[in-house]
Amino acid sequence: MVEEVQKHSVHTLVFRSLKRTHDMFVADNAKPVALDEKSHKLKMSVKLHTEYNSVLHMPVLKENAREKGSHNAIDSYGHKQYLQNQGEDNEYLITGTHPYPPGPGVALTADAKIQRMPSESAAQSLAVALPPSQSKIEANRTAAGVGDIYRHAGIPERSQPTGLSMALMEAVGNKNSTLMAKKAPTMPKPQWHPPWKLYRVISGHLGWVRCIAVEPGNQWFVTGSADRTIKIWDLASGKLKLSLTGHISTVRGVIVSGRSPYLFSCGEDKQVKCWDLEYNKVIRHYHGHLSAVYGLDLHPTIDVLVTCSRDSTARIWDVRTKASVHTLTGHTNAVATVKCQAAEPQIITGSHDTTIRLWDLVAGKTRVTLTNHKKSVRAVVLHPRQYTFASGSPDNIKQWKFPDGNFIQNLSGHSAIINTLAVNSDGVLVSGADNGTMHLWDWRTGYNFQRVHAAVQPGSLDSESGIFACAFDQSESRMLTAEADKTIKVYREDDTATEETHPVSWKPEIIKRKRF
Repeated sequence: MVEEVQKHSVHTLVFRSLKRTHDMFVADNAKPVALDEKSHKLKMSVKLHTEYNSVLHMPVLKENAREKGSHNAIDSYGHKQYLQNQGEDNEYLITGTHPYPPGPGVALTADAKIQRMPSESAAQSLAVALPPSQSKIEANRTAAGVGDIYRHAGIPERSQPTGLSMALMEAVGNKNSTLMAKKAPTMPKPQWHPPWKLYRVISGHLGWVRCIAVEPGNQWFVTGSADRTIKIWDLASGKLKLSLTGHISTVRGVIVSGRSPYLFSCGEDKQVKCWDLEYNKVIRHYHGHLSAVYGLDLHPTIDVLVTCSRDSTARIWDVRTKASVHTLTGHTNAVATVKCQAAEPQIITGSHDTTIRLWDLVAGKTRVTLTNHKKSVRAVVLHPRQYTFASGSPDNIKQWKFPDGNFIQNLSGHSAIINTLAVNSDGVLVSGADNGTMHLWDWRTGYNFQRVHAAVQPGSLDSESGIFACAFDQSESRMLTAEADKTIKVYREDDTATEETHPVSWKPEIIKRKRF
């Protein structure tokens, strides 16, 4: 016969469940054992003896010692304390304890909380009371200098009192250097750069200005736009010199050759064109990309053109024969930017798959893949003098070292989709973003010394505030930006600014432009 299961009310069942839960979690078996004072004192006494016995005789500063009359005292761990120089100066207490809590969970005493530099007289009197010359020679031979210690801690050596250094170096050897407080490393002071100001706005395009390049002679510059045209402008006056038509979709990249009178352009129509600037006509097409071509660059020393595309590849072209030398495959999403240099690695690409790849030009294969970014890498720039480069992504701007892509530092603070990066020889890095903001950084320290948000062109929607490309001219005294309000903006350094009128403030200067 099956025994009937006793039925309980919901109320009873809930309370039983609560009781089980309470019984399960009320136990304190996971809590730490309570600290036994006697055992702890014994443990710390042994630790002091074994680990710090060699430095227990060292001087420890005590300001305004209360025990003026006492010669001997006993601390909480049974070590003797000695008071010296009673008649002259009561700034030092020669003691066996150290100026930090003796162990975890032990509070700082009132004596240990005060740590100041002693007076000059106290330092000299201490130096007189120290052991004789033989131990002094030993200490000098083995101990790091006070200057070395302070340099390691990030404190300038000259900030210490002059007569103090020798006395402390003799008193404190390398045995107690581990007890000295370490200063947190501080950011080096950035180089001063004059602020940049807007001085010209050039209109003429009928669509977003997507790309910009300055010719090597610094006489004119070229822009490509969503209106499918390429325009050439006089750099000095900002006047339009020439318009080139031929692309059937947005022009995404332009570059002027320094080795021949050619202009190269690419666009979302999958076309890569070579323009002869003597006749202002297209003389070559480079066919092969299966989707929009987002960027291009010329090799500085050989006649090679490199393009990158939404088809996840970059292609290397022989400029003269139009042949595709290599197809660089490996990225898993659109390749947004490509750069070339004479040294290895000769080709660098950034992609929407969040990676940066450094390529072997001869083999046509990846040398290094950098996966540090968490979002699309839309911009890469090479430093004109150093063997380094930077990459821009919505998560961070990162600096890298060639040839292996070793990480240098993050430049944080430009929280937007970064479309373009440019750097000059003075170490001014410019980042332009999709929301129309432009940040200027000191390359060496990563300090953001200026932020600019220029107003959009009158008649243009406020939402059409975006910077797609920027470039310095050859003199590096002017900076040009290609923007979503269909204009090109020209900036220059403020000649009237000095380091006194615009000091390096450790909070970045934020500049908002008025509408014009």
